[in-house]
Amino acid sequence: MKKLFDELSYRVSKETTKQYSTSFSLGILALSPKIRNPIYAVYGYVRLADEIVDSFHGYDKEKLLAKFREETAQALQDGISLNPILQSFQDTVHRFDIDQKLINQFLDSMQMDLQKVDYNSDLYKQYILGSAEVVGLMCLQIFVEGNVAEFERLKPFAMKLGSAFQKVNFLRDMKDDYQILGRSYFPDVDISLFDNKIKADIEKDIEKEFNEALIGIKKLPNSSRFGVYLAYRYYISLFRKIKRTSAHKIINQRIRISNSKKISLMMSSYLQYKTSFL
Repeated sequence: MKKLFDELSYRVSKETTKQYSTSFSLGILALSPKIRNPIYAVYGYVRLADEIVDSFHGYDKEKLLAKFREETAQALQDGISLNPILQSFQDTVHRFDIDQKLINQFLDSMQMDLQKVDYNSDLYKQYILGSAEVVGLMCLQIFVEGNVAEFERLKPFAMKLGSAFQKVNFLRDMKDDYQILGRSYFPDVDISLFDNKIKADIEKDIEKEFNEALIGIKKLPNSSRFGVYLAYRYYISLFRKIKRTSAHKIINQRIRISNSKKISLMMSSYLQYKTSFL
């Protein structure tokens, strides 16, 4: 009967992904069926932590995150959790032998979001490593199905892609991060003085990471290549829209890609994938 609970747990993670991210849901649908549930489990887990630090205003976030960390450790130790999202996540971690150091680095970055941090270059790199790059590495471990040599070969590219995604998120969410949450991630940047030159410098860094990440996407197994490429194409589209948007507008309006545009991107991405990858 535990099989029913396991199936329910993965279904909760899947519904969490669908509720919070149309783009990642579409990308996961383009993965091989055998690895979709584990990726839903990773997304559901990191989404839960994100919600604690970003959305649960009026509650003791420090206490909630500390409890989440304790429950994560207990689930990993026991091999079971009554929390469906933690259950699917711990099952995925054990099935694919995901390094628990990556989980701790992720939670450390979530902890940073609960503090007032003046980001310099080192702290910026530390935050991106924990909040994005290690998530990419968790997914990579699933994509290569535990193949150590392949993991090490593709690791730098996965980290670049996670970093590029996160930096695009920083630009996309700058309004809410700064005005509502009081955060500014870009090192040594005064948001009140944020202008087109500063924005262009950040964009050059992101573009370089996207270019490097694409090399790695082309080396992924067939089971994950198109799904990751689709997510890449969505973020490239968002990035280009951000590049066309003035710095003044970026800090006063969240930049979005419509759901209809996302569907269109899925179709055009498949045609480009067939031309460039196959």
